[in-house]
Amino acid sequence: MTWADFWALIATLNGEATEESCQRLAEELSRRPVSDIVGFAERHAEALYRLDQEKFGTLPVVDLTARFGSPFPQSSDVFLYARCAVVAAGQAVWESVFFDADKFAPYTSSECEEWDRSTRYCSESYSDRDGWPDLRD
Repeated sequence: MTWADFWALIATLNGEATEESCQRLAEELSRRPVSDIVGFAERHAEALYRLDQEKFGTLPVVDLTARFGSPFPQSSDVFLYARCAVVAAGQAVWESVFFDADKFAPYTSSECEEWDRSTRYCSESYSDRDGWPDLRD
C-alpha cells in the first residue's frame, strides 16, 4: 500500500479515532483485498514507529500535573495512545509534529488505542532505538 493510499484511508476517520469513525474505516478495509489490509497495518505500524522518539515521549501529559504541580510524565501506554491519535489526526498533523514537537503535546491526553497485529515495525513505545539514543544498549 502506498503512503497516499494509507493517508486516504486514515482520512475516513475525519481527524480522530472515535468508535463511529473507526467503524467507517473498518468497513472500508473489509471491502478490500487482504493485501490492502495487511498493507494498511504495515503503514500504520510504521507511522507509529516513526513517532517513537524521545522528543515526543518525554513531553508531559498536557493539562495534568503531578504532586506539587510538577509536569506529569507520559507512561508507555499514554505515549502509544498519543502517537495513535497523531496518526488518526491525519497526514498534515503527522508530518507537522516532526518539525515542531510542541504540536505533539495536545495529543498526550488522547485515548486512542492501538489494535493488535503482527507487522514489520513494532508500535510499542520505546521500540525505535534510533529515536531514543539514551536507551541504546
